[in-house]
Amino acid sequence: MIRTTGILADRAIAALFETGRLSSERPLDDDQIQPASLDLRLGTKAFRVRASFMPGPNSLVSDKLDRLKLHVVDLSEGAVLETGCVYIVPLMESLDLPADMSASANPKSSTGRLDIFTRVITNYAQEFDKIPAGYSGPLYLEISPRTFPIVVRQGSRLSQIRFRIGNALLGEPELAKLHEAETLVASDLPNVSGGGIALSIDLAGDKDGLIGYRGKHHTAVVDVDKKAQHDLFDFWEPIYSRGRNELILDPDEFYILVSREAVHVPPLYAAEMTPFDPLVGEFRVHYAGFFDPGFGHEAAGGRGSRAVLEVRSHEVPFILEDGQIVGRLVYEHMLEAPEGLYGSGLGSNYQAQGLKLSKHFRS
Repeated sequence: MIRTTGILADRAIAALFETGRLSSERPLDDDQIQPASLDLRLGTKAFRVRASFMPGPNSLVSDKLDRLKLHVVDLSEGAVLETGCVYIVPLMESLDLPADMSASANPKSSTGRLDIFTRVITNYAQEFDKIPAGYSGPLYLEISPRTFPIVVRQGSRLSQIRFRIGNALLGEPELAKLHEAETLVASDLPNVSGGGIALSIDLAGDKDGLIGYRGKHHTAVVDVDKKAQHDLFDFWEPIYSRGRNELILDPDEFYILVSREAVHVPPLYAAEMTPFDPLVGEFRVHYAGFFDPGFGHEAAGGRGSRAVLEVRSHEVPFILEDGQIVGRLVYEHMLEAPEGLYGSGLGSNYQAQGLKLSKHFRS
């Protein structure tokens, strides 16, 4: 059966460039197209602005920038983006989507694990990270480092975009059936509700009792393009279980934790984690929500892959307990199987992971 609705796979994303529906200021990087998404690259300038903004149905982003920009940062040779500041960066890629194709964006996994708040903006946008069907025009990225100052440059990749035709979302009965056949989360009693399948938090810890990390303040900069360049203890405070299997989240502190369940995304599906669910508590979990086809798939080397969670409490301290539900995975159909699966020779950094910091830190 040939699907008429679903998420575009790598082959179809490449075809968008060939037909002019996607264009870029320079040739694509070799690994820029992922199994179900495209990495987006920063352009040459970052505009420091007074505050985040929404263009609205009658405005171009460039018009708002003319009014709100404080100064322009040259990214051609690399530059530091400071914590607590908001920057708008024109991206190298632009769109000319057909009338039946929409898109959505999300921070890359490494971006979320560095607590870099990013959102894609389009002209006339009324929602962040949502690109309506038929959109034609440039893309911009709002960047706000929350915990660590960062170094970025032209070509840095902080965000990714998915393309879809029609409604590809699995309903709860279909999701429950897929879980029965494919074991989407390693749980004896899966909780399928709210349009997704629940994930809970692991606060029991590993063999050494390590349950997570809390970001330090007033650190050195993190270069987003360099792997294994930084000592984790210069940036992170390890958190250990004290036998109570609970953790008090301090307001506005940033934590890296891990799910109790292993996650599986079969090759014909893509998944996304809802970033904040007010039904489970006053905190945000998982800034970077895309899970590509093949994540946790045994044939792609991912058996036992757990979801690493970026967690921040809002307003009040909040007690997390081991096994508490912290978010939900929603699944969508792919239009076709991708040529490459997550982890299958693609240089994927987080296949078969447990608790793991971003690729920038040495363990």
